[in-house]
Amino acid sequence: MSSASPTPVRRRGDSDLAAVVAPRLTPRDRAICQVLFDHRVLTTDQVVDLCFANVTTARHRLAVLHQLRVLDRFRPFRPTGSAPWHWVLDSLGVEVVAADRGIEVPRPTAHHARALALADSQRLAHLLGVNGIFCSLARWARSRGDAELAEWWPERRCVSEWGQVVRPDAFGVVSRGEAVVEFFVEYDAGTETLARLAAKLDGYADLMRATGWSPWVAFWFPASGREAEARKVLNNPTVAVVTAAAELGTGAGGAVWLRLGSEGPRRHLVELPSTAGKGGRQ
Repeated sequence: MSSASPTPVRRRGDSDLAAVVAPRLTPRDRAICQVLFDHRVLTTDQVVDLCFANVTTARHRLAVLHQLRVLDRFRPFRPTGSAPWHWVLDSLGVEVVAADRGIEVPRPTAHHARALALADSQRLAHLLGVNGIFCSLARWARSRGDAELAEWWPERRCVSEWGQVVRPDAFGVVSRGEAVVEFFVEYDAGTETLARLAAKLDGYADLMRATGWSPWVAFWFPASGREAEARKVLNNPTVAVVTAAAELGTGAGGAVWLRLGSEGPRRHLVELPSTAGKGGRQ
């Protein structure tokens, strides 16, 4: 006879359960829900980067939130090996965020269904790549103590704000002391032509001329070779460009960012010239 503990049965989600569960959620639980509401999906490792000291504690708490129907999870298919758990909001988690924000979400179950549909979406890898940049920055900020990931906007909010001119994958702000660096993210999966990447700078130049605002445009590449080739064509004197590559291995929170026109050394994002006080956002 097996001595393994049985898998906890998830309770049925309903309004009564919401009333019981909501007071049991910690500020960190609610922060995870807020991020998943805006950014849709995170892997376990990304949740650790975001707000946990170690993976063991994270796995335990995520399992509890799953049992309580605050979060749901899936593993996308891989032809070999096993994918990590991918976490999304369950309908109860949607209700928690709606209550915290004082907004109405007419169909939390539909929001949950759309999140689970990411398991088969061609956009999943791209979305996780962008989210991974910000989770790495969050981890760096927590390790410093004097730093902060002050803003993290998803693509749809960027489109709402600037979509007629540019369509970045995300927008963020990192700060440390008086240094404040605002940046757009362009996440490259290696599938677009270099000419297409370079053409994106035209829109950023238009935005900066119209607003007088000069945030950085941060290009994230899968490999150093791709980054090196792209740096040859990302030339626009109006736009401040910085690049990094996942192949460098330390994540976006590390000293991996290289200004266009610079030979090095690579720096942390917050070590770039500050954009504090430049304005340009609603």
